[in-house]
Amino acid sequence: MPDLSVPYMGLALKNPLVASSSPLTESPDSIRRMEDMGIAAVVLPSLFEEQLTIESAALDEDLWRGAEEFAEATTYLPDLSRYNTGPDGYLELVRRAKHAVAIPVIASLNGVTPSGWVRYAKHIEQAGADAIELNLYTLETDPLRSGEEIEGSYCDLVGQVKTSVRIPVAVKLSPNFSSIANMAKRLDRSGADALVLFNRFYQPEFDIEALEVVPALHLSQPHELLPRLHWTAILHGHVKASLAVTGGVHSAVDVLKCMMAGANVAMMTSALLENGVRFAHRVLGDMDRWMEEHEYSSVKQMIGSMSHRSVPNPQALERGNYMKVLSSYALRLR
Repeated sequence: MPDLSVPYMGLALKNPLVASSSPLTESPDSIRRMEDMGIAAVVLPSLFEEQLTIESAALDEDLWRGAEEFAEATTYLPDLSRYNTGPDGYLELVRRAKHAVAIPVIASLNGVTPSGWVRYAKHIEQAGADAIELNLYTLETDPLRSGEEIEGSYCDLVGQVKTSVRIPVAVKLSPNFSSIANMAKRLDRSGADALVLFNRFYQPEFDIEALEVVPALHLSQPHELLPRLHWTAILHGHVKASLAVTGGVHSAVDVLKCMMAGANVAMMTSALLENGVRFAHRVLGDMDRWMEEHEYSSVKQMIGSMSHRSVPNPQALERGNYMKVLSSYALRLR
């Protein structure tokens, strides 16, 4: 049988299939079922920066004082005290998950400022997490704040968290930086042990009858994998950090593509939500069969084999392929 084991930010994983943050990873029982189905590591749901802020009773009073005067204001604030049962409950989830399984458990912190993060990163490490994933999820609306300032703050944050803990730290990147390659390099220099490509930003929907902005969540689709493969192939060999692909991974072929692009792991969520945790066992079995048929002895053998550095025509990953793609579609219309 082929050797599916891979290294990921210093962790030795039995295969490259990782369950990313979702409702499936918020229960130790569910995580145990994932381990039974072959999942190599799990990322827990995020502990949000807002939860750390709301922990302050004084700030909580200030936030809700206005809500008492204007009843509709209560709808502006999510009940973050219940999400993951709050910061203390999150640490308990880390402890219980680690007790339940032998595979690595990766905690997730979601936010963009150092406030509380360094302290909770230490608490998460003490609770037993094998690594931390920093989820830099924000929508910058201040027109006076430059991209350089925003990117610098992200790198500072990663550096502060990295120096406060001994466990590996991954960074989940947005696809919207003006120079993804440069940002990846800067985060690499800040000490990131892994880069996760890419964050899926959930955009709210407009209800034009009620005149309200309402939450909307859509599961990923396989076509979303393409830009992730593209940037993984470009970054492979240019950063020391491990690379992970998340978003659009729906099959064994998708996982294999991620490896060939240069990723160490492929993270799956939507396919598991749609097909059940048992689907992971099928994906790994399909990988085994494909590798045997194509005479691959290990996953490590294929990592980066289709990266920017390895393909015979690197322009296929660059602008040089743009006209070729457009003309090929035009030819099909004839």
